[in-house]
Amino acid sequence: MGQKVHPVGLRLGITSDWQSKWYTDKKNYSKTLHEDIKIRKFIKEKYKAAGISKIQIERLGEKLRVKILAARPGIVIGRKGAEVEELNKVLSLLTDAKEVTVNVDEVKNPEIDAQLVAEDIALQLERRVSHRRAMKRAIFNAMKAGAKGIKTQVGGRIGGIDLARKEWILEGRMPLQTLRAIIDYGYARAYTKYGILGVKVWIYKGDKLEAQKEEVLNKIEEELHT
Repeated sequence: MGQKVHPVGLRLGITSDWQSKWYTDKKNYSKTLHEDIKIRKFIKEKYKAAGISKIQIERLGEKLRVKILAARPGIVIGRKGAEVEELNKVLSLLTDAKEVTVNVDEVKNPEIDAQLVAEDIALQLERRVSHRRAMKRAIFNAMKAGAKGIKTQVGGRIGGIDLARKEWILEGRMPLQTLRAIIDYGYARAYTKYGILGVKVWIYKGDKLEAQKEEVLNKIEEELHT
């Protein structure tokens, strides 16, 4: 069962949150959903070099808020915020929202961001790097950055052979059925000469209770120092 359930979808409302936050009636639901898909597709394609991890969308009436988490936020922001202003105009044309706000934040640890790790492995595969070497390098960097467990998987015509197969490497812990576990998941595609390879990455960052304890201890230490 752990191999069949999406690790983020399984923990929605427990350790993970929705990427789209809005409510609408049945008539406008499909239209709003397709608007979100258009927004994500446009931003991903235009700012591919920025290393975009997540795109969070919030709607409140006719207001639209888009939060972009990127490894290189400077590419999205542009000089003196020129790119953000242009993006606001484009998103207002793609949607029916009268007021569009775009915020860009930096991903502090890209080595333990599953989506960025998956895209990095896919990029290396496109450059004809060995799949085992690419996966082992990503695992080494993630464990060094503080991950408690990581699993990487590549599927397709690996190495150009006729028969498609899957290969995966796991290091550390990966509790797929523990609901309190904070597991990040990312998926990317590598477009190679022999076909498309699918890359999946799971990163275990600890339990929610442990994270809450660390936050409380950090606050106590700050209060003691002040």
